[in-house]
Amino acid sequence: MLVGGKAYHSVWMEGLEVCMIDQTRLPFAFVEVRYSDYREVVHAIKTMVTRGAGAIGAAAGFAMAQAAFAARKTENYETALQAAREEIASARPTARDLFDSLAQVHKVALQSPEAALEKAIQLADANAEAGRLIGQHGKKLLREGMGVLTHCNAGWLALVDYGSALSPLYAAHTDGIRFRVYAGETRPRSQGGRLTAWELGQAGMDYRVIPDNASAWLMHQGKIDLLITGADRIAANGDTANKIGTLEKAIIARHYSIPFYVAAPSSTFDFDCKDGSSIVIEERNEDEVTHQSGPDESGQIRKVRVIAPGTGVENPAFDVTPRSLITGYITEKGMFKSLPFEEKR
Repeated sequence: MLVGGKAYHSVWMEGLEVCMIDQTRLPFAFVEVRYSDYREVVHAIKTMVTRGAGAIGAAAGFAMAQAAFAARKTENYETALQAAREEIASARPTARDLFDSLAQVHKVALQSPEAALEKAIQLADANAEAGRLIGQHGKKLLREGMGVLTHCNAGWLALVDYGSALSPLYAAHTDGIRFRVYAGETRPRSQGGRLTAWELGQAGMDYRVIPDNASAWLMHQGKIDLLITGADRIAANGDTANKIGTLEKAIIARHYSIPFYVAAPSSTFDFDCKDGSSIVIEERNEDEVTHQSGPDESGQIRKVRVIAPGTGVENPAFDVTPRSLITGYITEKGMFKSLPFEEKR
């Protein structure tokens, strides 16, 4: 993705430093952060400095490589390595890519830290390439004049580059197809309003941010022709975990006979997970709901309470959309109507 004429990945490695775009500062400030210790990367994942399944996976792989170099200085390399793996794994429970990258980098880290670093970089590059290919396959769904609804942020910030749900939109836009994107704001953290809108603006796209509870009305009015989201984990039967609010949009889309596609790289598919009931749903801190944040007149990010003091809060970060509501899947391997990739569209 180009920002100010410069090409960026959402997360990358320079030497033994893990670098990433601080997504908590967007869209008000574009800030690069760097971490030399894997524990700092774990904290960045937990606090959503970086977020999105692919970006989390890359960051976890890089953190494991950092941990391998640190473990080399200890008395028991393998013990230190395993302890670091468990700490990184605790960062966030739902995203499949985190555990996939972590397992692969840990395996080669048993050989050497250098092998771990090489593997982590290889996995990150593969994630970016998967995003590019998702765009090439998925752009076939786009038609002139369409209205396309997306939820949360599944653009280049959510993968290492290109994105999942947004990648087909970028590819179609590059090909000259003109359509309008409706980005649900995605409360409580507003990743749609803050991140997706910022990305679409950078790309010069035609877009509108809508309140999360406006999507049914827009579908009723005939303004939405296609719904595409990303995914954080896809079970063996096709049930899909994604940002909270995805399920209700899928239900409404089915009512209005609007196609609903899930875009994700193959690393997000968990064939050891039988169905959606086995997916762990992360519960996040209540202050994401009770407070909102934004810049004051001086440009400093401030938090303000928007919910009555003393109010109880439940804050599930994800929901699970059953396979029956999903039209198809867009992956780097192509577009498919069913799993495990039996029928190609």
